[in-house]
This record gives sequence, C-alpha cells and structure tokens, in this order.
Amino acid sequence: MLLRTALFKSGNALMECLLQKSADQIDADYQAKPGQHYKGPDELDVSTIFGGFVIYRNYWYDPKKKQGHFPVDCALALEAGHTPALTRLVCLEGIDEPSFEKAQEHLRETGGIEISSRQIQRLVQRVGPGAKNWPEREGRPEPCDAPIMYASGDGSGVTMRPEELVGRKGKQTDGSAKTRLAYLGCIFTQHQRDEKGHPIRDHNSTTYISSFGTSEDFGLLLRKEGQRRGSGTAGKIILLIDGAASLEKLGEINFANCLQIVDFYHALEHLKELLEALWGKGHRDFKMHYSRWKKLLLKDGVQKIINQARQWNISPASDQEVEKALGYFVRNIKRMQYGTFRKAGYFIGSGVIEAGCKTVIGSRCKQSGMRWSEKGAENVIALRCVRSSRQWDNFWKSRANEHAARNDALPLAA
Repeated sequence: MLLRTALFKSGNALMECLLQKSADQIDADYQAKPGQHYKGPDELDVSTIFGGFVIYRNYWYDPKKKQGHFPVDCALALEAGHTPALTRLVCLEGIDEPSFEKAQEHLRETGGIEISSRQIQRLVQRVGPGAKNWPEREGRPEPCDAPIMYASGDGSGVTMRPEELVGRKGKQTDGSAKTRLAYLGCIFTQHQRDEKGHPIRDHNSTTYISSFGTSEDFGLLLRKEGQRRGSGTAGKIILLIDGAASLEKLGEINFANCLQIVDFYHALEHLKELLEALWGKGHRDFKMHYSRWKKLLLKDGVQKIINQARQWNISPASDQEVEKALGYFVRNIKRMQYGTFRKAGYFIGSGVIEAGCKTVIGSRCKQSGMRWSEKGAENVIALRCVRSSRQWDNFWKSRANEHAARNDALPLAA
C-alpha cells in the first residue's frame, strides 16, 4: 500500500504537468464562437485515478444565451472535474457492485481511489442519460447474415420511493403500487442447431435495451435496436414474447410479417391458472393433467387443450373464470404451435430475456431494502445494458467525441 501511494504521488504530479500543458495548448488554439466573450482563466479541481490537483483554463461567456464555456473541459472530456478514465472506472463500479457504498469500498481497496458513495452516484446519474439515449444513436445498420434474428422482451418490477408512486395503481391490497415496471428487450441471432436439432444462440450476439416508458415506447426502441443490428438483411425475424394482447399488438406494429412465438414458459404459467380455475390447486389429478397438457402443447395440441377444458368444466359457477383463463390460449393458437416451431429449429422459450431481467435489472436494482427514483434506476439499468451489450468502449469514445465537438476548433477528442 505504501509503494502504491508513492507511485501514485509521482503519477499524480506527472498527470498535473501533462494536463496543464494540454490545457494551455487547447486554450491557445481555441477559436471563440460568435457571441462568446473571454472572461479570463479559472481554476478547476481535477480528480484522476492517481489523485487530485488544480489546473487553470480559460472561461468564455455568451451573454445572449447566458451560457459559459470551458474549451479545456470539453476537449479533455472532463466530467465535473473527473478525467474520462476515472469517470469510466467509477461508473463501472457504481453499476456492477450491489450498492454505491460497496463501489466506494471496492475502489478504495483495489485501486486506492478515495471517492464517496455520493460522488459515485452523482457521476452515474450524470453519465446515465447518455446511456439511455445510446440505443437511439444514428448510424448505419450492421450487416447481418444470420438466417434467424430474434427479438424478445419482458418486464421486471423495481421497487420505487413512495413519492414516485403517487396516484399509480398497483397490486397491493389497498390498490396502490409498490413498484414500477422496467421493460428489458434483447436482440440475438442464430446460425446453427446442435446434433439433436436444438437451436444454438450465436456467441456474443445478444444486445439489450431498456425503458420505463409505455409498451409503445418500448416497442419502438426494440424495433430500432433490431434495425441497427441489421434486421433488414436477416433471413427471418422471430418475436419471442409473452402472449398478452398488448405485446401481440406491439409485434404487429413494430415487426410486421415476423413470426410471433409465445414464450413456452409463460404458456405453462397460464396452463396452471387454467387447471386451478377448473379444479383448484389441491385436486389430486392436478399434476397428472398438467403433465399431459404440457406434452400436448409441445405437439401442437393447444386446440385440444381448449376443447378438453370446456368439456371438463361442468360447474356453472366457474364458467367465467375458466373462459377468462382459456382466453389466453384462444388468442394465441397460431403462436403456440410449439411442435412445428421445434421441428423448424426455433427457440420457443425466453430464457435469454429471463436471464437478462435477473442479471441486468435484478442483481443491481432489486437488492433488499432498495428504493429507487425512476431517473436513478433508469440511468443505472441503461448503463448496464450498454455494458452487457459489449458497447462499453464505443460508448465512452462516443461520449468523449460529443464533449470535444462542442469546440469548433476541436471536432474530435485527443
């Protein structure tokens, strides 16, 4: 630890010299924009991986826009005085560790970096909106030669602060809400099947998007991510999603003419609800009929299940409940031909997005005792989506260039 401290002291002195030299050069080269007035040098406390120091840089002010501008801050991509390397590391710890307090401890123990949990939170919230907008970035679609591209989505409830839930309806006994639904979507591709004919997801082909908006907003984001991934050149598009009517409509609007498959495991959950409506949970033949109907589902037998359920429903008192449970299957007959889908070598289960909900959302935002603001959770999840999509390097390069582009004389970051 003492050796690290000594090395960091020398490294910090070197960084101070290099950044001040760069700042002087940037200020000398800067060409003021129309309306900007020079207001003289101003000091800035800079934080780096090695420590902190003060540098001096020029300040310009536009009285009409009532905006100030520091060319050096933009050219060096400083985030509230933090260097890009430190900001990137702090954000990584802030979204990967179970809490900001754990991130503070981890940075101190592993990197000798002294930064408070509150500062970590502020940096994450500062960078988060850029990650939220990352899926909507402009650019050419990637080439895609995959025979099959999948789009999948699901939702996960995130516990919110009471002030975030005022007026919202929920599943609490009093009708109030405790959580907000965070949508998570993913795009992945398939080229091959194994020796048994089971589909194989392409390695590192999964990318994620997230949204706290409406299902319509989520559908647009998922479509845009598909387009960015090259859905226009993929052989076939398959929407693998829950069988809710709103999600079916989402597919029809955003993935026209694609093949829609109701996630098999969601179908099994509704199969249990149907059996409970018929006989209740404690019926002695519950497990036997559940097993039989599960096998029927895998043999394109959803219509047989509907017919049998109506034949077995001999109690007028349960008619309404049974028909309500059957409605899920009646609406989705075409999307539940699992035998046909399996023969064609398609995925029928949403294991990818279910795992994503646990790893991208759950492991960070659903820890015991956590209460989030919508903005706070949104920013953390967005950054985790960028990270899980293997876009971390590209995101930070793009962010540095966006900072530098604010200086006309410096269109790209150093």
